Amino acid sequence: MRPGDPEHDPVVSDLRARITDADRAVLAAVNERIELVRKLREHKLSQGWDFADKSREQRLLAALAGENPGPLSEGGLRELFSELLALTKREIAE
Repeated sequence: MRPGDPEHDPVVSDLRARITDADRAVLAAVNERIELVRKLREHKLSQGWDFADKSREQRLLAALAGENPGPLSEGGLRELFSELLALTKREIAE
């Protein structure tokens, strides 16, 4: 028997609330990351150092891939974090 309305299903409601909480945690983490990278950029530039460090980015992706318990695939992880790195650079660009 099929329930009449998923909007009133307690399992759907609970899962949606938990998804929203996870989304808010992701948003908070991204905002914190941007602030930290902005500070790192300012410090590195004040020292006369290059901001971008491709080898560091590659090591980060490899380390995260090794620590990922799933269910996110390695390809999905690399796509997500590659875009996060690019987004962060765009957000802090002057």
